[in-house]
Amino acid sequence: MLFKGFRESLIAKLMLFGGVTLLVCVILWSCFNIYHFRQHLRSNSMSDIALVSETIMLALRYGMLVDSEEDVEENIKNISRQDAIRSIRIYNKAGEIVFSNIPDEVGTVLDVTSPSCRTCHQYSPTPPTMPLEQRTRLNEVRGESLMSIMTPIPNSEGCSPGPCHVHTSDEQVLGLLDVTVSMEQKNATLVMFERANISIAVIVFIATFIALFFFIYRFVFRPIKRCITAARSYQSDEIFTALPVEQTDEIGALAEEFNRMGHRVSDKHRELMDQREEFRRLFDTVPCLLSVVDLEYRVIRHNKEYKRRFGIPQGKRCWQINKGRIEKCEVCPVDRTFVDGLSHMSEEEGMSKEGKPIHWIVYTSPVRNKEGDVVAAMEMMIDITWRKELEQKLAASEHRYHAIFDSIPNAVFVLGRAKLDILNCNEAAETIYGWSRDTLIGRSFMDFFREEEVEDWESVVRTVPEIELCTHVTHSGAPIFAALRLSPARFEGTETVIVTCTDVTKKMETEQQLIQASKMTTLGEMSAGVAHELNQPLTILQAISNLLSRKATSGSPFKPEMMREMADGIATHVQRASKIIEHMREFGRKADLKAMPVQMNEVLERGFEFFSQQLSVHDIRVTWALEEGLPMIMADSNRLEQVVINLLLNARDAIVERWDGHGPEADKRIYIRSFSTEDFVVFSVCDTGSGIPTSMRERLFEPFFTTKNVGKGTGLGLSISYGIVSDYGGEIVAKSWDSTGACFEITFPKAECELCGVLK
Repeated sequence: MLFKGFRESLIAKLMLFGGVTLLVCVILWSCFNIYHFRQHLRSNSMSDIALVSETIMLALRYGMLVDSEEDVEENIKNISRQDAIRSIRIYNKAGEIVFSNIPDEVGTVLDVTSPSCRTCHQYSPTPPTMPLEQRTRLNEVRGESLMSIMTPIPNSEGCSPGPCHVHTSDEQVLGLLDVTVSMEQKNATLVMFERANISIAVIVFIATFIALFFFIYRFVFRPIKRCITAARSYQSDEIFTALPVEQTDEIGALAEEFNRMGHRVSDKHRELMDQREEFRRLFDTVPCLLSVVDLEYRVIRHNKEYKRRFGIPQGKRCWQINKGRIEKCEVCPVDRTFVDGLSHMSEEEGMSKEGKPIHWIVYTSPVRNKEGDVVAAMEMMIDITWRKELEQKLAASEHRYHAIFDSIPNAVFVLGRAKLDILNCNEAAETIYGWSRDTLIGRSFMDFFREEEVEDWESVVRTVPEIELCTHVTHSGAPIFAALRLSPARFEGTETVIVTCTDVTKKMETEQQLIQASKMTTLGEMSAGVAHELNQPLTILQAISNLLSRKATSGSPFKPEMMREMADGIATHVQRASKIIEHMREFGRKADLKAMPVQMNEVLERGFEFFSQQLSVHDIRVTWALEEGLPMIMADSNRLEQVVINLLLNARDAIVERWDGHGPEADKRIYIRSFSTEDFVVFSVCDTGSGIPTSMRERLFEPFFTTKNVGKGTGLGLSISYGIVSDYGGEIVAKSWDSTGACFEITFPKAECELCGVLK
């Protein structure tokens, strides 16, 4: 009980700690003083004995110099008469006492192991001199404390050498002087000092302890006691009373802080009560359904929203109120909270008091008592009936979306924008490309392109919204032609690209057949001109053949110069004929749909060269205005050459239709021009023909539409040209030129490739 009271008393702890600390300090201080005084007395005694020894040594030296033993004995006896001196002895080197104030000791020989001799003889060899501390010894004889100092008698010039002395100069010590003094008086002084010092220490300790006690009580314990009393009073009355501040030190600062803290606590208490009331209002007015269920699953508290939905609980259990059940739910979050003391969540459904279905998400939280035991559970129910209705509508909408998505006849892919990997696709993609949906998902969309074209197409797929024509490879390895439409979108939180792929293989095959038929028609129309082109070199070859035949028949000699000239002529005209035939063969072949860098000026010149004879027959002049260093475009030169020939063919027919029968004054001209802008390459073919009526311009590029007479046109030339230009991202426009003439202007985007600069 006493120990408990001590543990709970601050003043007892302070007094004990301060008293013990003060006691230890006083004891240490007293011990230090006594020790220091004892050492001081001993040092003074040693100094006094050393002084006496020096005096005796001087008297002894004088007696030895005058060789008077009587003087030595008389001096020793006179000095030994002092009260404190107990003995004065002189030893020779053999340890024999030769002089002493005690006559009976003269002639006594001491052993080297005796205390008097051991001081020096404990060392080997014996040192000639030693410090005063080592030559001093303390002993007690018949209850009397004595101090003795042994002083060596050194050899000097007055003692050796000489005819009257027996000592040699090698001897360092001739004997020893031993002086013994009583320490009783010194010890009495020491005892008196110790008693006085202890008395003073006790008085200082008691006085300091009492002062410390009153100081702690007055300036520490009493203010703290007031704080404790005020705190307990505030705890019971809930009304804070400020402490009087009587000090300006730390305790006074503590009292001021206590007052401030008390005011803050009082303010916080009021705020807490306000918050409690506010929480109570929130509990009742919160829009979700709140209830508290005890361990018997009875609803003991609820808010207004809960009452509005389910009515007054009236002591019923939660499953009876919320769900109209007669027994506990198989999966109950409240039950789980009672078991493990943790929060749980579940989605549930029940009936409102009006009998309407309700869906809610319930969160449970344990309610604990002061001991930490779970005594109830709080249920927070969030009404999600509207969300359930939306989910049902969303499910129906999603079903419709999938039905529409899968029923689209074109292949539709959802690609990840970063890697262009396939995230989803419709059933048409399986049909067109031959892979199953599971196989397609996760593959790269670029795998559909030819391996050598992947790098070129990847940047295009990432940047352009539409690809008019490209080649894909199916699962069987067969190539197909596809038109792509690309749209950025977000799919399931991911940046994606929606790609619609239209299989235009059959369309392209049909177009190629029409184009090929158009080429054959064009070749048929140009047959007369081509025959004329071939007839010239054949006529020259026939003339050379006739000349060679006549020469051979007549036996005339051939001059080397003539033979060389005929050989050169044959080679030149054979090459001309071969070139015409090769050009016709190349024009008549099926074009490759693969786009390559093309120089438009070369296509214009090749098309004109192939069609030039047709223009010459009708006396049509051609004016050129081609830009040097024209940038490349991406297309197929053979297909573009067909466009040029179609335009030249239409220009010829228009000019012939307008100027036929006008004679030499007819203005038969075709103007061919090319130029480039910042992003495009443009070329135009203009003529001075009959022009195009404004009413017909909108239908000009429709298939099978023609302004020519029956039997003179199929109506496919411009339509095919329009399709070819569109396939390579170009645009063709018909305008008026030179008042009544027509002008067709074709625009292509510049090519962006690494080889363009080399091919240029």
